[in-house]
Amino acid sequence: MSTGFTAPPPSGQLLPFRESLLAMLGIAFVAMLVALDQTIVGTALPRIVADLKGFDLYAWVATSYMLASVITIPIFGRLGDLFGRKRFLIAAILLFTGASVLCGLANSMLLLVVSRGLQGIGGGILIGTVFATVADLFPNPKLRLRWLAFVTSAFGVSNMIGPTLGGMLTQYGGWRLVFFVNVPVGLVSLLFVQRFLPPLLHLRCKGPVRLDWLGAFVLAVTFGSLQVLIELFPRRGIDTTTIVLTVVAATCGLILWLWERRIGYPIVPVDMLMDRKLSALFAMSVLGGFALFSLVFYVPLLFQGGYAMSAHDSGMLITPLLLGTTVGSVLNNRIVTRVRRANGIMYVGFALSALACLSVVVLRGTEPHLVWASCMGISGLGLGLVATSLTVCSQQIVGRDHVGAATALLQSLRTFGGMLGTVMTGALLGHLYSRGVHRSLDSYQATQWFKSFASPELLVDRAEQAALINRLVSAGQSGDAMMRSAREALVQSIHIGILVAGAAALIGLCLAWFVPPVRISYPETELAPDGQPPADALPPHRSVL
Repeated sequence: MSTGFTAPPPSGQLLPFRESLLAMLGIAFVAMLVALDQTIVGTALPRIVADLKGFDLYAWVATSYMLASVITIPIFGRLGDLFGRKRFLIAAILLFTGASVLCGLANSMLLLVVSRGLQGIGGGILIGTVFATVADLFPNPKLRLRWLAFVTSAFGVSNMIGPTLGGMLTQYGGWRLVFFVNVPVGLVSLLFVQRFLPPLLHLRCKGPVRLDWLGAFVLAVTFGSLQVLIELFPRRGIDTTTIVLTVVAATCGLILWLWERRIGYPIVPVDMLMDRKLSALFAMSVLGGFALFSLVFYVPLLFQGGYAMSAHDSGMLITPLLLGTTVGSVLNNRIVTRVRRANGIMYVGFALSALACLSVVVLRGTEPHLVWASCMGISGLGLGLVATSLTVCSQQIVGRDHVGAATALLQSLRTFGGMLGTVMTGALLGHLYSRGVHRSLDSYQATQWFKSFASPELLVDRAEQAALINRLVSAGQSGDAMMRSAREALVQSIHIGILVAGAAALIGLCLAWFVPPVRISYPETELAPDGQPPADALPPHRSVL
C-alpha cells in the first residue's frame, strides 16, 4: 500500500490561512447541517404524527435515520481513507439535502420514514467524513485542535438552537419547514466544499478494496427485525409473527457474530467488544444513548400532548437538554486532568441524569417553565459528562493503534442505544396509553368511543380535540372530562418510559464500578473539544491504575 501524501508543510497546514478558513467554513456548515437535523425533528414530531396519522411509526422517524447512519459511518470512513473525502462529502450533501426535501413533501408516515432513512445514509457519510477531513487539512496536532474547536462549536450551536427553531417553525409555519430549512444550509455547504476544499490524495490499495458489505447487510436486518419485534410484542404477545421475528433476529445476530470474528475488516469489532477492560464502557455508551434519545423524542410529546403546551414552548424547554450536553462536554475537558480518577466524572454524570429523569416524573405540568428547563439542563449536563468521559477513558485504556476503532465503536453503540431507547419507550408508551384510555372510557361507560381516542396524536391536534368534544357532548357524554382522562393516560405512559430511561442511567452508574481506574494528565497539551488528546501525540503521563 502506498500513499499519495507529501510531507506536511512546515506551517502544519496544507493551505494558506485564507484558503484554510474558507475550506473550514464549508466543513462547519456540513457539521451544522447534520447537528441541526438531529435535534430539530424531535420537537416537531408530535405535530407531524398528528397531521400524517401514523403514531405506530412514531419511533421509526427517528430510528430509520439512526439505523442507516450507524451502518454507513464505518464504511464510508474507510472509503474516505482510500479514495479521498471530497467526493463523498459532495455526494452526501446532495443526498441529505434531497432527502430533506422528500421528508418535507411526505404525505404519509411511511414515505417520511423511508425519506428519513435516506437522510440517515447521507448523515452517516457526513459524520464519517467531516472530522477526518480536519485531520487531513491540518497535520500539526496543535493547529488541528484549534480548527477542530471551530467545527465542534458550529456543531454544538446547531444542537442547541435545533429544538427551539423546530418549535417556532412548527408553530408558525408548519412542520414541513423543519425539513426544508436544511436546503439553504445544504446549498451553502455544497458551494463551500466544492469551491474551497482541495481534492486530497489518499491511500491507494494495490489489491481490491475490502469492505464488510455482508456484515453491514446482516447488521441492518438484525437491528430492523429487532425493532419490529420490540414494537409488536407488547400488542401481540407470542404469535407467529413475533416468533418469526425472534428467529430472524437471533439467527442474523449469530451469523453476524461468527462472521465478524473471522474477517480482518469487520464493521463490528467483536474482539474489542469482548475486552473486559472496555466492555463496561461500551455498555455505558449504549445506556447513555438510551437515556438521551428517550428524552429527546418523547419529552416533546409529554409537553405538547400531555400538558397541552405549544410547539414553541416545548422547543424552548427541550433546548436546555442539548445545551447541557455541550456544557457537560466542555466542563469534562476542563476538569478531567485535575481529578485523581477520571472515572468519578461518570458517576456524577449518570447520577445527575437519573435524578433529572425522576424529577420529570414527579412534576405535574403546572410548574414554572424555569423548573422544567432546569430538569432538562441537569439531565443534559450529566449525559454530556458521561459521553466525553467514556471517550477519554477508552482512549487511555486501549493501545495507541486501537484508539480510533474504540472511539468509533463508542459512537456507534451510543447511536444503537438511542435506537433501542426510542423504540422501547415508544412500544411501552403505545401499549400503556391504549390500556389506560380503555380503562378510563370504561369508567364513563363509553368504550364505543375508544377508536377516537386510540392514538395519542389526537392530543396534539387541538382542532380535532374540539371537534371530538362537541361530538361527545352531543351524544350526552362528558367530553372535557374524557379528554382530560386521555391526557392523564398519556402522561402516565410517558412517565413510565422516562423512568425506564432513568433506570438505564442508574445501571450505567453501577457499571462505572467495573471500569479500570484511570488517571489522566496532560501537562503540555489540551484535550480536543470531543474529549480526545491530540491525535499525533501520546500524553506525557498515562496510567491505568
